[in-house]
Amino acid sequence: MNAVRTLPWDWYPGRVPENVMVHENAYLETTYSFQLFQSRAATAIEIGSASSIYLGVMFDLGESARVKIGDYVLMNGARIICDSEITIGDYCLISWNVVLKDTRRLPLDPVQRRSELEQVPARVPRRAAVPVPSSPIHIGTNVWIGFDCCVLPGVSIGEGAVIGARSVVAADVPAFSVAVGNPARVIRNLKPNG
Repeated sequence: MNAVRTLPWDWYPGRVPENVMVHENAYLETTYSFQLFQSRAATAIEIGSASSIYLGVMFDLGESARVKIGDYVLMNGARIICDSEITIGDYCLISWNVVLKDTRRLPLDPVQRRSELEQVPARVPRRAAVPVPSSPIHIGTNVWIGFDCCVLPGVSIGEGAVIGARSVVAADVPAFSVAVGNPARVIRNLKPNG
């Protein structure tokens, strides 16, 4: 990133927001990742040393959202939907089409949801704006989340865990375990050092 917060290699003519901290050794492929970014937090996003944020990653952050990405994280094509806080530990692999969402952004009640959806076309940008509860997501060190997974609000994934492709993680996953399915269930435990 240069002094005017653009990326010299970027195909998109955008800027990295002022409240996004990118370590000098990290790689951020495109500023298009901030198209849905609205956070006004003093430090909304921290991207750690040697982390790589590739094409397709989208930071859809609400006004007070905070995201912290550790060191040596590889993220490709993930969608981060955050209204409170999402933390990703060091040495994590977040695969293609993973969705991390600490909020549902719409009410569960069908009448309220319908009313909100009817109002979206009149807004610029078009987006749901109902205040609904959010609950932080915490992803430990050395976690691998396979492609097409969805991690729901309030989930913690322990150190060294592996989440199988296309899983929906609705409850905490213990450290050094493999969880798969919809909803994700632990199917085996891993050795911490092997």
